[in-house]
Amino acid sequence: MGGCFCYKYHKPCSLHALPPYLLCFYYLLSLYPIMASSLRFLLFFSATLFFMQTLAEAATCSDCFIHSRAAYYPNSDENGTDTGRCGYGSFGATLNGGDVAAASDLYRDGVGCGACYQVRCTNSYYCTDKGVTIVITDQGSSDNTDFILSRRAFGRMAQTTDAAASLLALGVVDIEYRRVSCSYSNKNITIKIDENSNYPYYLGFVIWYQQGRSDITAVQLCETQNFVCKLLDRSYGAVWTTTSPPRGPLSLRMLFSDENGDETWVVPVNNIPNDWKAGETYDTGVQVNL
Repeated sequence: MGGCFCYKYHKPCSLHALPPYLLCFYYLLSLYPIMASSLRFLLFFSATLFFMQTLAEAATCSDCFIHSRAAYYPNSDENGTDTGRCGYGSFGATLNGGDVAAASDLYRDGVGCGACYQVRCTNSYYCTDKGVTIVITDQGSSDNTDFILSRRAFGRMAQTTDAAASLLALGVVDIEYRRVSCSYSNKNITIKIDENSNYPYYLGFVIWYQQGRSDITAVQLCETQNFVCKLLDRSYGAVWTTTSPPRGPLSLRMLFSDENGDETWVVPVNNIPNDWKAGETYDTGVQVNL
């Protein structure tokens, strides 16, 4: 048991040196210099591909934190605003307990409305590791920020009440953020008929309580009797509209798109009634956590 052989080339190897398979590999390279050059190129090429793949995975990591900055609504009360660009109205000020925010690029022409993000400030003297989970209800930016938080949400990034006061005094802080799933206990997706809707000529509505981390990228209304469907327009934010809406009880269809590009149509259990009215809310009977 003092030695071994590379059986094909009959070269002795020592157990106190390299492992036999590596020693055999060494002899192969010494016998075939051209092969050695090719193998070195192959190893370099493989390492380069692995490095590029690692960079690509890091760039698309859905759970990775992204560095940015955040401010807060300076003239608001503790909650959000009643006039956000997502079209939620007064509901948007208290959604998620008031932990809401305006977003700049993450608004995405309204597609980002209703999306949830974990936001945490990076000053360890003031800030917690958990931070706060906010919902996008508005569009806006201030001093190169990605978020303008409600005063409540801004303060909830801090460790203590005194630390929260210090953060508010700073006004703008460095943060990290990542998208997370929204969660609304005991709530189904609900539609609120826009106050400007005019039965039966014009219908607009906003979608509430969207769970998960997918985006609603398309909405259809279908007549329940003959299944004729009409694609709605995203008027702005989370508001969907159509002129000459279909008649009768209406079935709603929503297209959910995730970060990987996968798409799923969801058809709620409950229909919009034939005599829908402006200002009314209708429970769809479903909740989607995609």
